[in-house]
Amino acid sequence: MRIAKNDIPVRINAPGAVARQKMNFGDASGYGKMSGEYFSLAAGADIAPLLKGLEGDLCQSPHWGYLLQGRITVTYADDTEEVVNSGDLFYWSPGHTVRVGEDAEVILFSPQDEHSKVIDHMLDKMAG
Repeated sequence: MRIAKNDIPVRINAPGAVARQKMNFGDASGYGKMSGEYFSLAAGADIAPLLKGLEGDLCQSPHWGYLLQGRITVTYADDTEEVVNSGDLFYWSPGHTVRVGEDAEVILFSPQDEHSKVIDHMLDKMAG
């Protein structure tokens, strides 16, 4: 699920302050501690090969985040695709992979145990 800033409902609109809030933006129930992550990804990066061997060959950690710049295509287990653009707020449910269309700077918030397992798996794949 992705949403552009201007599509997030305005809750407060006062001189010098606008607060937007999207309710029901993913569910963190059942997850322990969260990690804050900052990724710099080059255009053309595709993590799919690094996910081989995980359940469904996909990242099984949910992520909440904000794309500072760039463009990322997320593909889910049911083969649906979603394009996340600069300035979008997003939630990626478990069971996804990503490709980078334009150099990207992205902030993620993820359950640290689940995502650490995915990152460790990717590091093992990169080590050969």
